Amino acid sequence: MGLMNLLSMEQVSKTLKDSPLFEGVSLGIDLHERIGLIGANGSGKTTFLNLVTGRLEPDTGSISRNRELHISMLEQDPQFSSEMTVRDVLCQGTSDLSILLRRYRRCLENPVSEAELHYLTEQMEKHHGWEAENTYASLVSELGIGELDIPIHELSGGMRKKAALASALALQPNLLILDEPTNHLDIPTVQWLENYIISSNLGCIVVTHDRYFLDAACTKIFEIDRASIFSYEGNYSTFLEKRQQRNEIEQAGQQKIASVLRDELKWLRRGPRARTGKDKGRKQRLENLMDARIRKSHDMAKFSSGYRRLGKKVLELSSVKKSYDGTTVIEPFSYSFKQGERIGLIGPNGSGKTTFLDIISGHIGMDSGTADWGANTRWAYFDQLNRPFNEEMTVLECITRDREQIVFPEGGTVSASRFLEQFGFDASFHRISVSRLSGGERRRLYLLSILAQQPNFLMLDEPTNDLDIPTLARLEEYLNSFQGCALVVSHDRAFLDSTVDYLFIFDGSGNIQGFPGTCSDFFLEFGFSSREKKNGSSTSPSQSGSRRRKLSFKEQREFDSLLEFIEQLEAEKHTLEQEFLKPDDAIEEKSRRYQEVLSLIEESSQRWEYLAEIDENS
Repeated sequence: MGLMNLLSMEQVSKTLKDSPLFEGVSLGIDLHERIGLIGANGSGKTTFLNLVTGRLEPDTGSISRNRELHISMLEQDPQFSSEMTVRDVLCQGTSDLSILLRRYRRCLENPVSEAELHYLTEQMEKHHGWEAENTYASLVSELGIGELDIPIHELSGGMRKKAALASALALQPNLLILDEPTNHLDIPTVQWLENYIISSNLGCIVVTHDRYFLDAACTKIFEIDRASIFSYEGNYSTFLEKRQQRNEIEQAGQQKIASVLRDELKWLRRGPRARTGKDKGRKQRLENLMDARIRKSHDMAKFSSGYRRLGKKVLELSSVKKSYDGTTVIEPFSYSFKQGERIGLIGPNGSGKTTFLDIISGHIGMDSGTADWGANTRWAYFDQLNRPFNEEMTVLECITRDREQIVFPEGGTVSASRFLEQFGFDASFHRISVSRLSGGERRRLYLLSILAQQPNFLMLDEPTNDLDIPTLARLEEYLNSFQGCALVVSHDRAFLDSTVDYLFIFDGSGNIQGFPGTCSDFFLEFGFSSREKKNGSSTSPSQSGSRRRKLSFKEQREFDSLLEFIEQLEAEKHTLEQEFLKPDDAIEEKSRRYQEVLSLIEESSQRWEYLAEIDENS
């Protein structure tokens, strides 16, 4: 029995701001498919989601929706009114069930008639309204938010995002849309969400820059590229392999087209006599070839920016302490930073990571202690506030307002325009106003304006939010070549694994502990808790060290398949041993394969034993 189709697009095109985002897109979305939607900032991901939900209609083509389709969406930046409580979040959506819940609650508060109350009660029973309320309350508790009657404005940004997430999950969709769901969520919650959607039977479309999330949770990738949508079966790793194959095919096609064009151009240059009327077909073929030349995706050159050399003293923190309303956010903390350190800050939402950076940068004061900067330390702070640019300024002016030239430590310089190009803003962007940029493009421009200050001590608070994957790759490249100090707050495990080699662990009770290693090293050693305590505390080495680590979803899947793989290797080993008794010309190749099989058997057996021990003790 095939999958139930939820939605189909047929030859859909859409143009916004005089720019064609999609042209002739045809695709289907089936129940149980978990689709990762990726593409550069401004490529049309949000527009695609709006077409799916019906907020936008296509310019041409058609979109067919199954009558059983029920969509629930987690917005990238959920908005709440100031008078709302956590309980109210479930009722604020535009889905049929949200509207029903809202009508039923209003009727209970201000009954109009017994007939209306009776009707709404029947509808609540028919559409499982009370089940949705119970599910929401359970999810809210599991995510550590606390009481349902807490005013939503009293919660942190991460907690508000969790309330919106709980609402989207509780509304019983068969197509769940998640627009940057990992933004503002702590790492344990991101991993919890991964496991939730993997174990559900929902269809899902997720827009995220979190490559680990895409790899673990998605079964299909939609890539928006050059006004088309390409579909790839498999997770993100499989997509990368297939995307590389597609690039190689396209490059080969481009080389062939270029060769034909060279011959045709020679023919054109012979003059009018050579181009008689009977060659109209040849002219048409030439025009078709020119149309077939694929505009190359902008390849951002290797990126770096200048920085000033650090002195012997970088930054000395001594007994820094901070409390809010009698609650300690940072217990007395001391640390001496050294050149070349790249430190990741991890911990639950509200545990003090941003407060820590705000204290260091001087944006807020500390209760006690000192922060002593070195004379040659030049810091820059990329915060979550996304300091606004003048909407009428051009992209180029946002960089040249600080300097026309970027100076490199080895003595070279680069122009501001070239600097923009190195970070994905080609010349077509330089003269347009900031008001025309997408949210992700603004975030990228803000990041670039920070790096253009040529810092040698860099603080990045959630730098991955709203950035596309190509931009993250350039930022990772920058940080890995950066010789100053860097402090990075991020929920993106792949980004942290790529850029930092030491961690500050915030436990939610004011304690900060050091951990030498990557983000994955930490969670592998100590496990994680997806549920925050009522007071906001969560995982720390001291808390989680006593927990028994369980196999992750990917590890469990690997564990389940290893024995069969080892049996296949043993069978191949036996076959090769039998063939050694029959001399032939392929003996050298078979001997090489035999050694490979022996190594694979040993490695796989050791891996199975390691996973089996974890599984047995969990």
